Amino acid sequence: MTEKLFSPVDYAVPFFILLVILEMLWVRRNAPEKYEPRDTLTSLALGTGSTVAGALFGGTMFAIAMWGYGFRITTIPWTWWAWIACFVLDDFFYYVFHRSAHRVRWFWAAHVNHHSSQHYNLSTALRQTWTGFFAFTFLFRLPLVFIGFHPAMILFVGAINLIYQFWIHTEAIYKFPCWFEFIMNTPSHHRVHHATNPRYLDRNYAGVFIIWDRMLGTFTEEVEGEKIRYGIVKQLGTFNLLWSVFHEWVGIARDIWSAPWKHKLSYAWRPPGWSHDNSRDTSDTIRQRWLDRQTQQPAE
Repeated sequence: MTEKLFSPVDYAVPFFILLVILEMLWVRRNAPEKYEPRDTLTSLALGTGSTVAGALFGGTMFAIAMWGYGFRITTIPWTWWAWIACFVLDDFFYYVFHRSAHRVRWFWAAHVNHHSSQHYNLSTALRQTWTGFFAFTFLFRLPLVFIGFHPAMILFVGAINLIYQFWIHTEAIYKFPCWFEFIMNTPSHHRVHHATNPRYLDRNYAGVFIIWDRMLGTFTEEVEGEKIRYGIVKQLGTFNLLWSVFHEWVGIARDIWSAPWKHKLSYAWRPPGWSHDNSRDTSDTIRQRWLDRQTQQPAE
């Protein structure tokens, strides 16, 4: 059955390429430093590898979803309202996954390559995971299966979610009208998510609807005048493709090997940067230090 499944991402790829070209033309005139050739090539290679990984393991993930569908509590019909409900609920579970991908090192290892670029442009959106299957990130969508949504419907709305997220990886657009910024994820909100500024660390996890962040206390507005620094807290310092994909997995393996027995698993399930002796920084400790400095500064 998997060969008959329709994925709108396949049809969106030409538009992705067109938008990247248009953004490059805009950048060439307005901000040529926004694109770096080696960085862009790395993004394209990561996107290609992710496509290959999807082709290799997509059938297995769909088979697991179909297995789970046999244990559904009800059967959701293929009606117009079901598509809307599936899309909204899928976006919520994407938020849950995305938040976990930043707060649990095991999931972060599969997600970090998406954040590894120090540039923020449409090619950055192509930096998708190669190892999500091995990290079991597909489990976050299984609740929809157990509720009763057919896996093919979930696959379709998930693809629409992914397509939506492509265009928000840009600095060519500043902000939209307030009502749109309040409900939807936008380039402004997602720039915050990709930032390494202490103010912005681990914020704005939304896929399509930023309301999840507003409701659950993880929303931060982009501050005008504060230059955003992109990438990860400890920058890779290389364009090596395989290191971009696997460096965090290597780090987990090294930490588990050298850690005391009672702390070994914590290096996989605690937040990125956690250490049993507090010798490293997590996003929480970095932000707290920054907040402490703000409160210590004398008022002007």
